[in-house]
Amino acid sequence: MRARLILVLNTLVICSLLALGVPLATSIVRQHQDALFQDRLDDTARFAARAMGAPIGASSLDVGSELTRYHQLYGVSVAVIDRQRSTWVSTPGYPDNETGDIAVGLRQAFAGRHSAEPRTIWPWDDRPLVVTAPVTRNGDVIGAVVTVSPTDRMRSAVARNWALLAAAEAVAVLLFLALAHLLATWVLRPVRALDAVTHTIATGRLDVRAPAATGPPELRRLTTSFNEMVQKVEATMERQRAFVADASHQLRNPLSAVMLRLEGLALSLPPGSEEELQDLRHEAQRLTRVLDDLLELALAEEGGPEVEAIDVAVLVDERVTAWQVVADQRAIEVRRSWEGPVLGAADPTGIGSAFDAVIDNALKFSPEGSAVTVEIAAVGDDVEIRVIDEGSGLPPEELARIGDRFWRSPGHQNVDGSGLGISVARTLLEASGGRLEVAAAEGAGLRVTMAVPAVNA
Repeated sequence: MRARLILVLNTLVICSLLALGVPLATSIVRQHQDALFQDRLDDTARFAARAMGAPIGASSLDVGSELTRYHQLYGVSVAVIDRQRSTWVSTPGYPDNETGDIAVGLRQAFAGRHSAEPRTIWPWDDRPLVVTAPVTRNGDVIGAVVTVSPTDRMRSAVARNWALLAAAEAVAVLLFLALAHLLATWVLRPVRALDAVTHTIATGRLDVRAPAATGPPELRRLTTSFNEMVQKVEATMERQRAFVADASHQLRNPLSAVMLRLEGLALSLPPGSEEELQDLRHEAQRLTRVLDDLLELALAEEGGPEVEAIDVAVLVDERVTAWQVVADQRAIEVRRSWEGPVLGAADPTGIGSAFDAVIDNALKFSPEGSAVTVEIAAVGDDVEIRVIDEGSGLPPEELARIGDRFWRSPGHQNVDGSGLGISVARTLLEASGGRLEVAAAEGAGLRVTMAVPAVNA
């Protein structure tokens, strides 16, 4: 954004300098040309006055010698021509043909007028400056004086002035480029700070605030409003987490009392009521699991994990061993696939709980006699833990909803669970800088990938 802002500002400045520089450059050319033209016009008129009193013919040596000296001093070719277009006297270098500007000037002189200002002679235009003046006697035009001046010096002076003008404009552009850089930095500093804070908040950290802005007043007000908004969101989420944790904790005691009373009532119930009693026990146990998951989710969202370097392979191996009893009860083979120590940066408790939630789901939804594969591999800057089951899987539209709190697939409503397992696992991983992804496995089932930052040995 800063580059685009600097580009826009400098484009406006360059256009403004061009809008000023082009007329100024043209004015420089006209100024030098006007000065040269006026000087040559005065000299040409003076020569015409001298030729007016001299007899036409070869005896006019005084006029010829003066024109020769003038040519030697200034390099200007001069000729005196009568109305029959015969040359009365001329200096070396005068053109033999009377075409172009000379023909136009002679027509003006024979009409009794001095030369009009010629068209602009630019530095790359090497044509000479032609000036004519009529020679009159007794009110009649009897001839004309023509001066043909080289314009090398004038064009060189114009080129030097143009170079100075271009250098001044280049310095102005560089100065404004530096000024635009400072201005863009000042304006965008609070925007960059807000962008960095926003990305940090997106990772789940709500304790960060944008620093006090030093930019324009509008951005300072925006920063203040943003910090107030984040503070209110943080307070709201903290109250929500506290409510969930307190409610889960407070409901555990009454629920435990209800379960004890159920067991007491079972002793006094008549025969044949065992089925209803078992249903009540099942619902009470399900409610207990929901409360446990809610409490675990609230604790996970509190953040503050202690991230450290751990051997992910050792931790996962311990958790797989702990779940082996459940797998054996369901006749499910748990396959392990990793080599040597794999170091990652994570909270041991958090990643262990996340793995428990993932493998619990894998074992729960896998049919008897199938297999669950646990893989560990270093991929780029991450350590990935993959849990692959051979269950029925999910259609794409349901696959996108995995991780939504309390969501369960319509086809799995008969399987025990609260719909919070993957949500808890994802929250625990993200709290320590990791991530969780769910995708369809090859053939059937799901592949859940847990990733944490890798640690170089």
